[in-house]
Amino acid sequence: MKVLLINNATTHYYNLLLNRLNAVSGLQVTVVTPTEATSNVGVGVYQTRDGIDFRVCELQEKSRMGGFSSFKGLTHVVWREKPDVIIVNDGYLLGLLFNIPLTIIRRLLGTKLILRTIPFRVPTYQAAKDKIRGDWRRFAFLPGALNSALATLGLARLLRWFYLGLVKWSYRASDGHMNYIHDAFRIYGSYGVPKERIFVTGNSPDTDTLFAARAEVEKLPPVLPPCEHRLIHVGRLVAWKRVDLLLRAHARIKKEFLNAELVVLGDGPEEASLRRLTKELGVEDSVRFVAGVYKPKHLGQYLMASSIYVLAGMGGLSINDAMCFGLPVICSVCDGTEKILVRDGFNGKLFRDGDEDDLVDKIGQLCRNPELRQKMGVHSTEIIQNEVNIHTVVARYVKAIEAVTSRRVAPGGK
Repeated sequence: MKVLLINNATTHYYNLLLNRLNAVSGLQVTVVTPTEATSNVGVGVYQTRDGIDFRVCELQEKSRMGGFSSFKGLTHVVWREKPDVIIVNDGYLLGLLFNIPLTIIRRLLGTKLILRTIPFRVPTYQAAKDKIRGDWRRFAFLPGALNSALATLGLARLLRWFYLGLVKWSYRASDGHMNYIHDAFRIYGSYGVPKERIFVTGNSPDTDTLFAARAEVEKLPPVLPPCEHRLIHVGRLVAWKRVDLLLRAHARIKKEFLNAELVVLGDGPEEASLRRLTKELGVEDSVRFVAGVYKPKHLGQYLMASSIYVLAGMGGLSINDAMCFGLPVICSVCDGTEKILVRDGFNGKLFRDGDEDDLVDKIGQLCRNPELRQKMGVHSTEIIQNEVNIHTVVARYVKAIEAVTSRRVAPGGK
């Protein structure tokens, strides 16, 4: 069975999942991705083609009517590849549906369409309607001057209602929805998507690779000097990761635990301001800024030299990484991953979103109790081994593809 995946990037972690999917007997994966950098990719997202086992087709990204993104030559690629199913992320869905020649070819080929989304960013239909009523003078796809003119003429709200109608139609026009959290049933159900079209896959890096790296790291000398109270953050240095909040919490924790340290793995546009904040807080001697680390062994060396993984703001897969290497996790409202992986009091602590006092309290609780930290770290590893890992996620991808196409991936099933 042929799978054509239309994606905005070739990120190292998703490449590994697609490698596993491509390795499933009876599946062939081809990925369409932009030839150049695109606004559909977040700032500082690391991309690579190293170690890719699936086919990659680079096409020039273009904007269609209303600013909807698509690709030049996509119709030709679909005709040539004749995929059984197209998996598309939400940034390209409307552009694909408004491509009339492509729609005709999909119908001729019987190609099914699965929308793959990060649902925590999607409001319910009611919330989207409420936003239009409360903030009707802006239309995201249009320049400010045109927005003002439309508002003056009273057309801005009409356009926003029209766009919301298109979004609702596009969700219902998809043959299936692939998401990694159960909130998808509530969110997409509010747009009228039947629950049988919604598939929850979970989200995971290649946990086999990470566990192999852990076994290797356990035999190596520590990458950092021993420290009982070392916190670690992994992720891009962007505002919504709230590393600033973590730095402030660390500065307060040091008043009780004088040897406390913080390791920050990642780079991004906020690095300079975060370094300045570190100096302002007087903790520059106990904070290590390390550039982005993407090799599993190197990542594991820093994680296993640390005591607690803290995600102060938005994020997701870094939680999986930390749990693979046996760390307790402290986090708040992330991308939904935490709802599945982090169990308060079992393998970590949940703090109130944006609440510095509560974050300091949760860090302090674990710093004071090494036995609890160790027990929570063991629980983290067990959750990954038994519940959410590369095998469970790939199996759910396959199940979704089989359900949407009404075909088995390989004789005997998977």
